[in-house]
Amino acid sequence: MSIAPPAPARGATPVNRRALAPDLARGLMLLLIAVAHAHMYLSGHATGFRGYTLDGGGLDRLVAGVQILLVDGRALPMFAALFGYGLVQLADRQLAGGGSWPQVRKVLRRRSLWLLTFGFCHALLLFFGDILGAYGLIGLVLVGFIRREDRAVLRAAVIGLVLHVVVLFGFGLLTVSAPKGDTPAAMADPIEATVMRLIGWSGMTPTYFAASVVPAFLFGVWAARRRVLEDPAPHRRLLSRVSVTGTALAVTGGVPLMLIDTRIWAPSDMTAVSAYTLHSVTGIAGGLAYAAIIGLVAGRMRRGSPGVAVKALVACGQWSLTCYLLQSVVFVAVFAPYAGGLGTRVGDAAASGIAVLTWLATVVLAALLAPGGRRGPAETVLRRLTYGRR
Repeated sequence: MSIAPPAPARGATPVNRRALAPDLARGLMLLLIAVAHAHMYLSGHATGFRGYTLDGGGLDRLVAGVQILLVDGRALPMFAALFGYGLVQLADRQLAGGGSWPQVRKVLRRRSLWLLTFGFCHALLLFFGDILGAYGLIGLVLVGFIRREDRAVLRAAVIGLVLHVVVLFGFGLLTVSAPKGDTPAAMADPIEATVMRLIGWSGMTPTYFAASVVPAFLFGVWAARRRVLEDPAPHRRLLSRVSVTGTALAVTGGVPLMLIDTRIWAPSDMTAVSAYTLHSVTGIAGGLAYAAIIGLVAGRMRRGSPGVAVKALVACGQWSLTCYLLQSVVFVAVFAPYAGGLGTRVGDAAASGIAVLTWLATVVLAALLAPGGRRGPAETVLRRLTYGRR
């Protein structure tokens, strides 16, 4: 009987050797995540498709309109693409270190399973709109596509787009037909709020969020194979086209829903649901465009040393899991009825202002603590659970 040689020690890339563009993208996109989530903690008002209050003042409606066009449904696919991109990078490092594909697949699935667990705990304690669980679930189910040929990956991405349209249209129908009840954010009893968060998370993670994640995740896998973000110079034409086309599609596709949710236009229910679906599917193009724009910016920065602001944003991106969870901690402390209680006393504009301040605080925190290669607490725990003590 032969004894297999021990696998070489393999782990996450040291912080000071990570590519600039993906971390810069994560740091910037955490701002969009913050402003997209903050208003979801408000309560006591009738809301539209994207959860913005329908009785807000002029400034609230302006903020809601801008966020519907540029933020909502755009940051989630951006992070999904970066998640797929990161899994390919992780797999490549493992394979280069001497691991076989079955060994590497086991590591990727273990990491995805723990990410799903993080999502469960996030929903249990803080936020019903958690997205970590969807990323973990997709990582478990679609890890095999990391080794599939490009044609299979792109074909699956197209199928994912079709599934996305079907699922989002169904959710749109539920939004206009279901009775409007209080969200978990509105519940004064923390136990009742916990139960409702888990019910919402368990239903939305394998359906709504997963459908929103799959296409962008697969496009991220395709891009990672070409090292588009690590080496943007040879791909400048592709990145430019994705930037322009994706942004145009996202803004144009978001206009109908923006007009509806800001009460400028009141169409039939079926037209409104169609606008909601169009907003979501074009948001995938917007998320990919944002990644491409940051890739182009990072490519230009390679000609010189990044400034203090860029280094701070990169540090935030390196601590993205920790900063994402910290956002929810702050929002619960500020908005929840059983904590700060501001959720019933402020509007969408104020919520977004608080979100911006929260994001800035996490950027400063990461910038102060990340130098020297220190990982965020959540990143450290996930790394230990994924790789063990090595």
